[in-house]
Amino acid sequence: MNNELDINVDHEETARRSIGARRNPASQEAILDAAEALLRENGIAGFSIEAVARRARAGKPTIYRWWPHRTALMLDVYKRFKNAKSFPDTGTLRGDLVSFLENHLLGFWQGSLCGTVYRAVVAEAQTDKDAAELLQAYQAERKLHSARIVERAKARGEVPEETDAELMIDLVVSFAWHHLLLGQLDEAMNRVPQVVNMILKGVPGYRG
Repeated sequence: MNNELDINVDHEETARRSIGARRNPASQEAILDAAEALLRENGIAGFSIEAVARRARAGKPTIYRWWPHRTALMLDVYKRFKNAKSFPDTGTLRGDLVSFLENHLLGFWQGSLCGTVYRAVVAEAQTDKDAAELLQAYQAERKLHSARIVERAKARGEVPEETDAELMIDLVVSFAWHHLLLGQLDEAMNRVPQVVNMILKGVPGYRG
């Protein structure tokens, strides 16, 4: 029993020493772990940099150097989940868009911490300029990755080369965002095939 306690104490001391002035993977993960735990336990209302600092045994100045506000920290917690998912590759544009909506957007947010956190990030971006810039940068990056779905369809000859890949992704994501913010993810999931069909019908030269 004493050995077990000693191991736990040593682990905590190591974690505390790793959180210093310089950003490193160990300290970053310790803070993100603490942030995720607090979001799960207390929700958005109970989430703050101060609470994360206490949980991670880190100094507030250190956290503020890396994450200038709580929105930035929440978004990084969200990214850890998002980055773990690979983009769909079903072999058809329609299949990829359906999977993208069902698994990477609506289904990813549905009944999970991810949906709660992302909705909070979007909400805070409405009144906070820094949060808005952060969200816009993240969305621009995600759109570039998501547009590969359409670029693959071009290579297969499903859509013409001049098809606006980013606009198509915007249409898909807009549908998902709308229902996320309204708390209607269940209803949206039931309409995914219909939405994708309607979007594809508006693509000149689509061969599905």
